This record gives sequence, structure tokens and C-alpha cells, in this order.
Amino acid sequence: MRLVIAECQVDYVGRLTAHLPMAKRLLLIKSDGSVSVHADDRAYKPLNWMSPPCSLTESAVPDGVDAEAYWVVTNKAGEELRITIAAIEHDSAHDLGIDPGLVKDGVEAHLQELLAEHVETLGTGHTLVRREYMTAIGPVDLLCRDADGATVAVEIKRRGEIDGVEQLTRYLDLLNRDPILAPVSGVFAAQQIKPQARTLAEDRGIRCLVLDYDALRGAESTEFRLF
Repeated sequence: MRLVIAECQVDYVGRLTAHLPMAKRLLLIKSDGSVSVHADDRAYKPLNWMSPPCSLTESAVPDGVDAEAYWVVTNKAGEELRITIAAIEHDSAHDLGIDPGLVKDGVEAHLQELLAEHVETLGTGHTLVRREYMTAIGPVDLLCRDADGATVAVEIKRRGEIDGVEQLTRYLDLLNRDPILAPVSGVFAAQQIKPQARTLAEDRGIRCLVLDYDALRGAESTEFRLF
């Protein structure tokens, strides 16, 4: 991973255009080829980014532009992220090694096992393809098919928060590049789903499902009972 803190201007040229004026920002270049631009806020989301597969070229500074460097990040669709760097304050590379992925606690692991056994909880006609379906960025909890045979990716949490929605979004972005699986829809399943997470998920076309742990275990719920 390469971390660059620089005074920079960023222009996105593609299906849409976007412009970030000159300011100090963090540029994050990951080993998977992705490039993202961050400000000192927005905890989980960059100002702009280019997802892999893409390539970064450190080009000659265009004539008439007062800058120290000029980067062009291009994806397979020919869209470009053009980064004009006026000054670099920090530039370092770090080898993070292979990430072991998110380790679920006991409840989440058991929820995954139970939902796999009772996959029609997702809807009538759903079938399980595989648990822990591996992708280049980590395992999808459940990969399923709906009643029409379309692919469904399921992310399971004990408590559903925004980070979980972001995780599922990344999986869906990757899975939908596979012509054998696409189109892939998403289900965000949890015992509790925070309102902000639900709003973000639904805005991205991800279905939310609240799980009843006792019902999945086949036990009668004791909620609202005195004894």
C-alpha cells in the first residue's frame, strides 16, 4: 500500500465529470490497483476513487500547469481520474501482507450456519450455492439463488451497521463483474439493523432482513413473556 499526502486537484472524466479543487488530501494506492482520494473527515468513504482493474500512470505535467506531478488513473471502461499534484508532503509504501479477513464472533458464525440450513428464510424458492464463497477481497457469507435462479449475495451480522453495508457493496461490485453470476443482488441480514445502515442499504438496492435467532434455532421465542 502506498500513502501519499499531497496538495492536489482531482478531476474525474467518464460517464460523469467531477472536480475537487486544490487542497491537501490523502491519496491511497492499494495493491489491488485501486486508487482513492480522502479528506480529513468522511470516516468510511473517499471523496473520489477508481476501483480495480485500473492502471496508474505518472505522466508528464501538461504544458502551462504549475505542478510537481500529474497522475492519470484509467479503468477498463476508459474513464480517468486525473490528479494534479502541486506538492507532496509524504510518500511511503507499506507491505501489509495477506489479510486474514473479518473473523466473526460466535453468534455471527452460528447465524450463518443456521441461515444456510434454513435458506428459505430469505424467501420462497431460495437455494444455497455455497457458504463462505471466496472472492479476491474476502468471503461472502452466503451465495444463493432465488426462485428465478438469479444470484443473491448475503452478508450476515449480529448488529447491522454502515460498515457491513459497505462490505456487502464491495462484494456486489466484484461479483457483478462475473458474467456467470451477474446480475447479483444483495441481502443484508442481521438481528438488529441500525436506521442509518438500512437507509444506506435500501438506497443501494440492497434488501434488509432482520433475523430471529430463536426462530432459526427452532426454539420458541420468550420475548414479551413473563415466564
